[in-house]
Amino acid sequence: MKAFLLISLIFLGSHTVVSQNITLELFKNGFTSPVDLKHAGDDRVFVVEKGGRIKIVNPDGSVNATLFLDITSQVSTGNEQGLLSLAFHPEYTSNGYYFVNYTKTDGNTRIARFTVDPNNPSITLAGSELTIIEYNQPFSNHNGGAIAFGSDGYLYIASGDGGSGGDPGNRAQNTTQLLGKILRLDIDTPAPPYNYSIPTDNPFFGSTTNAEEIWAYGLRNPWRFSFDSETNNLWIADVGQENIEEINRNSSLDAGLNYGWRCYEGSQAYNTSGCPATTELTFPFAEYSSSSSTSNCSITGGYVYRGATYLDLQGLYFFADVCSGLIGTVTNDGTLTELGTFSGSWVSFGVDVLNELYIISITGSIYKIQGEIVAGVSDNTTSPIMMIPNPASERVQFTSETNTIATIEIVDLKGNVVHSEAYNHISEKTINLKNFTKGLYLVKITSENGRFSIKKLIVK
Repeated sequence: MKAFLLISLIFLGSHTVVSQNITLELFKNGFTSPVDLKHAGDDRVFVVEKGGRIKIVNPDGSVNATLFLDITSQVSTGNEQGLLSLAFHPEYTSNGYYFVNYTKTDGNTRIARFTVDPNNPSITLAGSELTIIEYNQPFSNHNGGAIAFGSDGYLYIASGDGGSGGDPGNRAQNTTQLLGKILRLDIDTPAPPYNYSIPTDNPFFGSTTNAEEIWAYGLRNPWRFSFDSETNNLWIADVGQENIEEINRNSSLDAGLNYGWRCYEGSQAYNTSGCPATTELTFPFAEYSSSSSTSNCSITGGYVYRGATYLDLQGLYFFADVCSGLIGTVTNDGTLTELGTFSGSWVSFGVDVLNELYIISITGSIYKIQGEIVAGVSDNTTSPIMMIPNPASERVQFTSETNTIATIEIVDLKGNVVHSEAYNHISEKTINLKNFTKGLYLVKITSENGRFSIKKLIVK
């Protein structure tokens, strides 16, 4: 269940880098070529290392000595190859399935499913790998790499154009091939002999000539993409050839879009021989220069910030550049802002269970991204409501002096709604806390006129 917008939970500690309106606070270092960070619906985070390992970082900051996954013997790591991404099944808590994208020792791509050990949530069940799909990579670069589940429950996969430079095989525009695409698979209802099936609303469903797995095409190297957890919009950061780094944003319902590569690099013509009319192409939502006059070279896509700690970051899409250390944002109207350059080789972003944002440097460090305006106890409050006592142990009472209370919702730190109740014309309510565990909770009290108050509750 999706929790309401939370108030501040993080007490700011020492920071390491400051530029304009964001701060990077070191979360954890000491990793070996980290490239991805995901959560599994709880307060742990899982860090993917390019060499073929996944490590668990616990809420107290400790890293498990035992690896969650180790497939180093199966992974090629040259150039842009390696274990590249992780995605937990939407029903991971019940089925234990998770998926990875990696390049095999022969350099080709494999998307595989693994299963957590049912007796130990910190390790993977031995021998549980199941290959979902594989495809050839003609060169060692432009492997794409990102995988994620959409709100539709389907698995989305980013594939690069196959590498070299300039897409010499014109693969991104070729809809009979899987390279230079976003693929979309139904992995819950496989159609033998495959371990997946094709969603019926895929743009080439039923085709005997085009690859039915394709959702979108015309991409060069979509190393990182993400879904906005609030709007479900799909954001794709596509690495440019030599001049432009592009950011695409479209509704998750927009099937069959052609993003234009190799015909166009961003909004500029690149090689338009044999290309469709521009009216058939989808041009970038935003872009920035990576020409030789800049220190930029390769975009890393991130997420739209939907955490609740920083009010000034709400709704901003974050991206970064591997070479220059640039971190920037894009607003809902497409305005791109460069926040400055930071000391890091930024290869990925991640979010935790509370949707707070992290950024990853391939050099081994992971940082939390912090804004300037921290939501407090009285922030988001437009109706005067008292909550006493606080801290509380057995019960807590809510009293509204000017409005009647319509709903009270209480959420724990894992984002679970532990209490939700609607009322009719009451100005006072007492809630029994005897079944609550000790700790910090977030409470949203909504009045009948739609105004609300968000407070922190400590149960002792």
